Amino acid sequence: MDVASSSERGTTERVLTLLGLLQQRPVWTGPELADRLGVTPRTVRRDVERLRALGYPVRAGQGVGGGYRLGPGQDLPPLLLDDEEAIVTAVSLLVGAGGAVAGAGDAALRALTKLDRVLPTRLRHEVRALSGSVESFDGGRTPVDPEVLITLARACRDEVEASFGYPSGSEVRRRRVEPYRLVASDRRWYLLAYDLDRDDWRSFRVDRMTDVSARTWCFRPRVVPDAASYVQEGVASRVYAQQARFLVHASADTVRAQIPASAAVVRRRGSEVCEVLSGADRLDVVLMHVLLLGHDFEVLDPPELGSRCRVLAERLLAAGAPISSVPDVEL
Repeated sequence: MDVASSSERGTTERVLTLLGLLQQRPVWTGPELADRLGVTPRTVRRDVERLRALGYPVRAGQGVGGGYRLGPGQDLPPLLLDDEEAIVTAVSLLVGAGGAVAGAGDAALRALTKLDRVLPTRLRHEVRALSGSVESFDGGRTPVDPEVLITLARACRDEVEASFGYPSGSEVRRRRVEPYRLVASDRRWYLLAYDLDRDDWRSFRVDRMTDVSARTWCFRPRVVPDAASYVQEGVASRVYAQQARFLVHASADTVRAQIPASAAVVRRRGSEVCEVLSGADRLDVVLMHVLLLGHDFEVLDPPELGSRCRVLAERLLAAGAPISSVPDVEL
């Protein structure tokens, strides 16, 4: 290694050490930093300028109580974590990705995937051990194994095939897929993937997967459908034997606030009109839920559901008609 390369590495290590010190205490004086780094105050000033050039808002105060402090900035620069901080952060993200933190699953998994790329191997077993001891009493989302989420997230990131066992009727079959996106609903995690054996797009419930593994075979990315929309439509409609579409006379925002995302797809059709797509094993169930929204609506599909509305309307009218007399009950 030549002298220039050695000097550059020494400067980089010193600047990172300086960043770590600034993150440990609110304020450091110039002489304190110089003493800890083994350099002159002038070198400290130059290293502070290097941190500022990288986006770290290092502020300098004069007089009594003054010194260098790391302040908040407009953008989030990289954080320097020691081993203990990295372990705690990873475990917290695992818990959030697993569903213990409502609404935080997507962001937690994205952050965890980034951290996973740089997490030293020596820390991984500690992260797994700690995450296995953390549970939550929040039953909002179906729990999943965080290791499975990480395996699938890595496969999506690295564009490699994945395989897993998945229920099909009364048996579990091995599925080979090209994984593209992980999607979190209000209740579950789903994987949008291209099923290689069925030659089509599929969405899979992560909590139903077993023996998940990432393969080493890289794939060429395909033109992928909108992941969230595809999964939501599948969950709310395609998985059921019957599907129905309605034109509801209320704003899309109003109706979305009334229906869980896993129960129906709501599409904007105007400022005060929206389309609702949903499914069930019986169309009467879908019709009842749309009726109870409390808005005027029209049946778009299927045509026979319009006829069913008229039959039910006549029955309701008859049930609401005044009764002239009630037969006595025989004891």
